[in-house]
Amino acid sequence: MKYILYTTLCLLLGTWLTGATARAQTKPTVSGYVRDASNGEGLIGVSVYVRELGTGTTTNPYGFYSLTIPSGTYTLVFTYIGFEKTTQGVDLTADKRVDVELAEESSQLQEVTVVAEREDENVKSLEMSVNKIEMKTIRQMPALLGEVDLIRSIQLLPGVTTVGEGASGFNVRGGDISQNLVLLDEAPVYNSSHLFGFFSVFNPDAVKDVKLIKGGIPAQYGGRISSILDVRMKEGNTKKREINGGIGTIFSRLTYEQPFAQGRGSFIVAGRRSYIDVLAKPFLNSDLKGARFNFYDLTAKVNYRLDDKNTFYASGYFGRDVFGAGFGFGWGNGTATARWNHVFSNKLFLNLTGYYSNYDYAIQSDVSGENTQDSFDWSSKIISKSIKPDFTYYITPNNQLSFGGQYIHYDSRPGKALAASGGERVDISLSPRYGDESALYVSNELKITEWLSVQYGIRYSLYRNLGPGVVYDFVEVQPGERKYPVLPGQTYDQGEVINQYGNWEPRAAINVGLSASTSLKASYNRTAQYLHLLSNTAASSPLDVWTLSTSIIRPELADQVALGWFRNFRDNAYEASVEVYYKDMQNQIDYVRNSDLLLNQYVEGDLLFGKGRAYGAEFYLKKNKGKLTGWVSYTLSRTERLVEGINRDEWFPARFDKPHNVTAVGIYALSPRWTLSSNFTVTSGTPATFPTNRFVWNGWSLPHNYYNARNNNRIPAYHRLDLAATLKSKRKLFGKGEGEWVFSAYNVYNRRNPFSVYTRLNENDNLRTEAIRYAVIGTIVPAITYNFKF
Repeated sequence: MKYILYTTLCLLLGTWLTGATARAQTKPTVSGYVRDASNGEGLIGVSVYVRELGTGTTTNPYGFYSLTIPSGTYTLVFTYIGFEKTTQGVDLTADKRVDVELAEESSQLQEVTVVAEREDENVKSLEMSVNKIEMKTIRQMPALLGEVDLIRSIQLLPGVTTVGEGASGFNVRGGDISQNLVLLDEAPVYNSSHLFGFFSVFNPDAVKDVKLIKGGIPAQYGGRISSILDVRMKEGNTKKREINGGIGTIFSRLTYEQPFAQGRGSFIVAGRRSYIDVLAKPFLNSDLKGARFNFYDLTAKVNYRLDDKNTFYASGYFGRDVFGAGFGFGWGNGTATARWNHVFSNKLFLNLTGYYSNYDYAIQSDVSGENTQDSFDWSSKIISKSIKPDFTYYITPNNQLSFGGQYIHYDSRPGKALAASGGERVDISLSPRYGDESALYVSNELKITEWLSVQYGIRYSLYRNLGPGVVYDFVEVQPGERKYPVLPGQTYDQGEVINQYGNWEPRAAINVGLSASTSLKASYNRTAQYLHLLSNTAASSPLDVWTLSTSIIRPELADQVALGWFRNFRDNAYEASVEVYYKDMQNQIDYVRNSDLLLNQYVEGDLLFGKGRAYGAEFYLKKNKGKLTGWVSYTLSRTERLVEGINRDEWFPARFDKPHNVTAVGIYALSPRWTLSSNFTVTSGTPATFPTNRFVWNGWSLPHNYYNARNNNRIPAYHRLDLAATLKSKRKLFGKGEGEWVFSAYNVYNRRNPFSVYTRLNENDNLRTEAIRYAVIGTIVPAITYNFKF
């Protein structure tokens, strides 16, 4: 009922605004969709320019545009890098619909591009702290085991890091991995990694657009305090059937696209499956004979254009990792999204989204089921369901209003666990936790003059922690120490509000044009996060627990300001930017020594709370055209925390603090058939906590941290070079397709990069302490992949 009332309210507002538009409109409007001529998919960010008026707009995420201009005869110019420029004459005396299809530019070595957006977009738009990577570029970059990976690719952008090789997720401008909102067709993905962080859940053959927002976050986004990774799936080819895929060293993939209803609809289905366990099976001994270690995923989407004003989309993802030998361990994500695009009028556009997202993991001690005397079964999950209407009202070409809202229901089940010992079964499960989050937002983008544009908006979010449940108070102890519950706790009935939080989240951005190719930008945003990931390990694991805000776990808040200089050179062949930022974070979660986060009914007693700050400068130079394309970036930054009871109550570096981060990506079109590429990265080592002294007891040397220092040392620097070469095959697949071979080498010069450094006693001398370097990948990793399309 809450979903229905919420959506009805927003739709009534949209309908009223449609009527108001019709009554007040004095100028005609030209609107429509811009699509790719090769497959019929909507193109995002196409420049639509009115030559005679010197004004224009860009298409939204679904390819829709709208321009309200005086009556007259005009020339519309549609431009999109990587596609041929298209002009369309229009005699505008009344509202008119103009749909356009753009054809890709013919492949010429001197015109290779690595971006797909209008020229000067990075200078003229209000967006800052935003990075976009074309899927064509990602496919050409060197990758681990030759497999294209979206998450690893964005780690080569300024301001983005990871704690080490094989770590899941990514860190953005001083935030931990849980502070990034990862969206797949607008549904959140709670664990974006396969194989403990070596690969991401995103199938590159099914991805259409990738956008990372690090700052200046628009008002329509909420729920996380660091960044938004917005991944949008392909809609499927509406022109013809298409099959593509690849056969690699570690897994294979296959994608099928098909139009239906005479091109008014289409669908895409994409699947992947690894086969490490299959290849290794002949070499496993008897103890590992039944070992399983693989992952698989399935991605699907269908869309149908009912008429010129209504389009429906439905998409879903299901993926799972399986690991075990005599025991079972598995984890995975499942998402489902339904969307309705409706054009109320030529000036008012609606996207209504409903989604379901589920992340779960399970451990079973005896997969055979033969041992009934001693066993352990444990499962956990986090489920969210949401409805989200988003309206865009195109007032004039220089004035655009966005408004809408969102309702999310959370169902957190931290642990259902049954243990048996000697035939006696014990239930050590934790009770589920429930909550909901509601938000309303409004935002206005206004071009005041030719050289001055602003965007301002506000979002209000309200979170409620709901029953049933038992809430405990905790005895205050010395700061930094474990707190103990006051028993018994207070009991709440189903649906009863335990506590609630409300937050205003203002957003603002400004663009000052200094010349046709140079601008200054500034932005501010406040964000709130009500969902938290509990993890006291160096890198997140599949067993980490998502928990909701409570009376003790308060919402995380962040305020970020950023200032940037943007410049294009040589007819947009080069673009450069320098951004500086400062982020202040509140209610950051930390942990007591030897904290127990799993199946702990009183986990809040093991948590500490403090402040965070992150600041830095990002330098970025990108080459967009020519035989050689790519970018170089350097990030100088600091990420620190302040928690009472830790590090003598002084600021200390966060576990993922990396002051220096240099990346370079190069792609060289050697010939029509050969493309060479390379990645190079060098970063500071991550912080680590080492003993400050030792004492001897009974002939044993015992390390000790006398000052309770946190992250008082740093492990050696990380650096790595990757190379790849792509060869287009001369032979056509099945007489009509095309194929390519990808040869890659990861970690070319065998660098044994440390993931961590820890201390231990020497095996031969109990009085001697030694440091041990642990590396996840310490050698070159060559690979060959064959990709095909027909």
